[in-house]
Amino acid sequence: MEIMYINNDGGGFANWIEIAKGVTVSQFFATKVNGNPNDYLVRVNRENVEQNYVLQDNDRVSITPTKIDGGM
Repeated sequence: MEIMYINNDGGGFANWIEIAKGVTVSQFFATKVNGNPNDYLVRVNRENVEQNYVLQDNDRVSITPTKIDGGM
């Protein structure tokens, strides 16, 4: 299945990518980000979701850091 992955970390980018059926938000996060999940805001279709939410075909997933290196 295909989802839109919007990565707002660093330079940022957005791409449609293929993932397996049954992948949860936490599993997807672990494959894409090398960091603590508590330091990121993960949304699906612009809504906050639980870590065990199972991604669906055509979902739009955005991952945005809540802590910026060098910030005060």
